[in-house]
Amino acid sequence: MTNENGSQEESVSRSRARSRRSAKAAGSSFERLVADYLAVVVDDRIDRRVKTGARDKGDIAGVRVHGRRVVLEAKNTARINLGSWAAEAEVERVNDDALVGVVVHKRHGKGSAGDQWVTMTLADLAALLTGSRP
Repeated sequence: MTNENGSQEESVSRSRARSRRSAKAAGSSFERLVADYLAVVVDDRIDRRVKTGARDKGDIAGVRVHGRRVVLEAKNTARINLGSWAAEAEVERVNDDALVGVVVHKRHGKGSAGDQWVTMTLADLAALLTGSRP
């Protein structure tokens, strides 16, 4: 970048810490992106889930496979933390008596809903493919 004297300056990008409010807004917006996409391409009954407090059942409601519920936990964060996200999805799977718990997380630099990442355990993949928990 050139300054007012015509000399070159280094461009420094500063990342600003998210406030609680901006983090919640980013999370809500991402949940809406995921729910709207799945409602169009999978089933129009899919939507964001109303928050239930201590016995959380995931962020997206109405997702089913083999006649069983699927828990989706949506994450839009700068840092990837797959272990704790998978553990959270598993707790929510149990809370919802769902077949599988899946994490849908933001793929930074990709704004299209269909380009976002999905993470699950191999056991969840097997259950998703067969319709029963191994």
